[in-house]
Amino acid sequence: MTAPVSPATQQRLREAMKRLFDGKPIHTDGKLTKNNLWREAGVSRATMNRAVDILAEWNARVADSLAEAAARHHTAELANLRSSLEASRRRCRQLQDQVDAAATVIAALAAENASLRRQALMTSAVVVPLQHRPTAGG
Repeated sequence: MTAPVSPATQQRLREAMKRLFDGKPIHTDGKLTKNNLWREAGVSRATMNRAVDILAEWNARVADSLAEAAARHHTAELANLRSSLEASRRRCRQLQDQVDAAATVIAALAAENASLRRQALMTSAVVVPLQHRPTAGG
């Protein structure tokens, strides 16, 4: 069986936990991780792992903390934004496909229009007058 941690070590871990939960870390980036807990307390990971009562308290507080709720909110928001981005990309691809199809039709119509203009220029534009036929009354 492993030896429990000393009261001084327990105190250091509790103070480190308080600083992390209060958002006032001294030695870490402030994220609520066990790595930050033992670093903030200035003890080894093995020492922290022997403080089972403090780890149990840590786990319970992290699960209930506002920071964890905010992290869950941010994770959900990020998932929504990724989903929205993917939907926007799909819509953009659809619109690009429509633009490509329209460009193909426009090019075909332009070619047909040019051909018809050439054909019209080559066709005789001679107007043949109609002969005047005398009518019965006049």
